[in-house]
Amino acid sequence: MAVSKPVLPAPRLGWWHSGTPWIWLHAGAISLCICMTLWVVGLIAVKGLGHFWPRPLILIHYQAPDGPPGVLLGEIHAEERLPAGRAGVADWEVDPESGRALRYLVKVGNRELYGLDFRWVSAAATDAMETPDEALVLRRRKGGDVYGFLQGLVSAPGAELQVLDASSLAYWLGRSRAVEAAVTAIEKGEINRTSRALEALRIERRGLERRGLASARDIARIEAESATLLAGHERLQQRIRALEAELDGATLLVRSAEGQMLRLPVAEVVDALWSNQLSLIARLRAFVRGIYSFLSEEPREANTAGGVFPAIFGTVIMVLFMSVLVTPFGVIAAVYLHEYASQNALVHLVRISVNNLAGVPSIVYGVFGLGFFVYVLGGSIDRLFYPDALPSPTFGTGGLLWASLTLTLLTVPVVIVATEEGLARIPMALREGSYALGATRAQTLWRTVLPMASPAIMTGMILAIARAAGEVAPLMLVGVVKMAPALPLDGVAPFLHLERKFMHLGFHIYDVGFQSPNVEATRPLVYATALLLILIIVVLNLTAIVIRNRLRETYKVLE
Repeated sequence: MAVSKPVLPAPRLGWWHSGTPWIWLHAGAISLCICMTLWVVGLIAVKGLGHFWPRPLILIHYQAPDGPPGVLLGEIHAEERLPAGRAGVADWEVDPESGRALRYLVKVGNRELYGLDFRWVSAAATDAMETPDEALVLRRRKGGDVYGFLQGLVSAPGAELQVLDASSLAYWLGRSRAVEAAVTAIEKGEINRTSRALEALRIERRGLERRGLASARDIARIEAESATLLAGHERLQQRIRALEAELDGATLLVRSAEGQMLRLPVAEVVDALWSNQLSLIARLRAFVRGIYSFLSEEPREANTAGGVFPAIFGTVIMVLFMSVLVTPFGVIAAVYLHEYASQNALVHLVRISVNNLAGVPSIVYGVFGLGFFVYVLGGSIDRLFYPDALPSPTFGTGGLLWASLTLTLLTVPVVIVATEEGLARIPMALREGSYALGATRAQTLWRTVLPMASPAIMTGMILAIARAAGEVAPLMLVGVVKMAPALPLDGVAPFLHLERKFMHLGFHIYDVGFQSPNVEATRPLVYATALLLILIIVVLNLTAIVIRNRLRETYKVLE
């Protein structure tokens, strides 16, 4: 009779040796990273979106012990508490209980009167604050905002003063916006096409003269066509002058808080807002309208006002064009290294080099792009295909093409590594089964291996997009500018102009945040633009993630 052995209980592991601490440590680290990310994004969102929320207009009466009484009208944007004894803090400003001096940062606008948009006002010097209903802020195309009390409108020189309410002021501002839109449409449409046609004729004549082929008939034809275009250009200028004459002489009279009268041409005013009269619904409408203007308009006043639409357009089209370029390069290199190349020391050295390229500073790629793409390739293209336009460069200067190629070199190591990992996950049995059915190596690769590796390829694209969209340093050398006169994509053949310079949200943040002389006014724009750049990167990545997940569902055999 067999005797069964007793089953010994498993040894009980202590809490430390069971691995539970490492689980909690990993969970805590991930939670900390998520909280930090949400905190940063939340801070940017609050600071950025707060720029578009209508603030109440405060009338501040102040009296400093060592100065005359005064009054200011503006928006309180921030406050700070400075300790006693700090430089610039007077003894009378310090609160005896807290030991600190409270100050308000007030946006007063009216550069004609104050020179600067912002002023600090001490709380100790403030006698009273009120929010008058009749106060308003007028936003201009140039010259900053104007704060005051609307007195009326003079429709023409010598005309009587007309008292305006909100609806009548909105009517005049609507006319101003309509005139501005019509003028902009003419300038960017017909005048732009006329200027391009004149430039093409000038280059054609110069080419004929350079080659010694300029006959009298050709010169006469070019001069006749140029004269026709110039006559059409003059007619367009007359149309613009006629449109601008509709508001010629119409002037708004605004009284400042100190009683000084300001005369503002209606054509220069973009919008008006009686902030203290707005209900919650009206504030929400003004908030949405401000965001829409920010997304759809062009920058004004050296990028310190207006919108960022050209920067949005330039960022998106550059990232999409870069994605189209980087995918075939990265996939072809990964396929060769994994499927065709002999796994010897040289291939291992190439893999190490590819991994090291991912850690090279981006400015190095910018210098390489400037030297090789712009000066060598671009200069050669100009000499071969655009000699008549020289010395004005066409491709021999920064542009969309060279910026996209530079970022392609920057991100191609990421795509190569991700694609190789996807190819390595495909079982060899699938390849052998394809060969057994009579498929060639190329057919197996194209119809079996690459479709199954497509989720990994999309992962590489996601990482490439995330890095390329936020790069600034290399783009400063190969095509990004502070203000681009025209978009890279328009209705003029060849429609996609790869040689044009463009704007970028990352460079716009750098320019507004560090190159603007009006720091306080542009700080909210930095937050708003940063939030917009984050949202664009998230949308692009989510789109790629959705495509990758659908591909994974299609090829579940890999799981």
